[in-house]
Amino acid sequence: MTTVLLIVAGYLAGSMPFGYWLVRVIKGVDIRSTGSGNIGASNVWRTYGPRLGALVAALDVLKGFVPALLAATQVGALAGVLAGGAAMLGHSRPLFLGFARGGKMVATCGGAFLGIAPVVGLLGVVIWLAVFGLFRYASVASIAAAVALPALAVVLDQPWPVVTFAAVAGAAVIVLHRENIKRLRLGTERRISLRVRRRSEATAR
Repeated sequence: MTTVLLIVAGYLAGSMPFGYWLVRVIKGVDIRSTGSGNIGASNVWRTYGPRLGALVAALDVLKGFVPALLAATQVGALAGVLAGGAAMLGHSRPLFLGFARGGKMVATCGGAFLGIAPVVGLLGVVIWLAVFGLFRYASVASIAAAVALPALAVVLDQPWPVVTFAAVAGAAVIVLHRENIKRLRLGTERRISLRVRRRSEATAR
């Protein structure tokens, strides 16, 4: 019963659409009507700049981290994986947006791994930051980190629930980036700027 409750809590935490809520409150705009239409941190960052984007990213990480950590410490690795996976599912199909399309789960996935397998999670973050620093494409960085997760879990001798979760979560992240992959092939994928966007630029998007 405890594991079931933790899974439900993970899904509810993941369902909190911080990208949608914060942009609605601060900017008075539905983030789904701007940029890529995604509620995740990447779209918020591209549209409204790094300060708001970084805040959304941090909150999206936390909603994966907290449920996974609580379940892993209170019950075990398998419960942590299930709660973290539930948070990712909630981010992708959030209850609080009527199960409409949500985000691509990258930050929430990272948070879940920081909760259940901190070294794997930290190395995944390092890979993401390194690839993003080189190319300025959030999608490329996310795909690279997703591909690396299963290998990192195996090399670091993680228990089977973590290895399985790394493979499934990594595959899910890649599948959710299929449109980005098409745009990368066409050369139309947008890079993310690290500078603060002026109001006039944001509203023009």
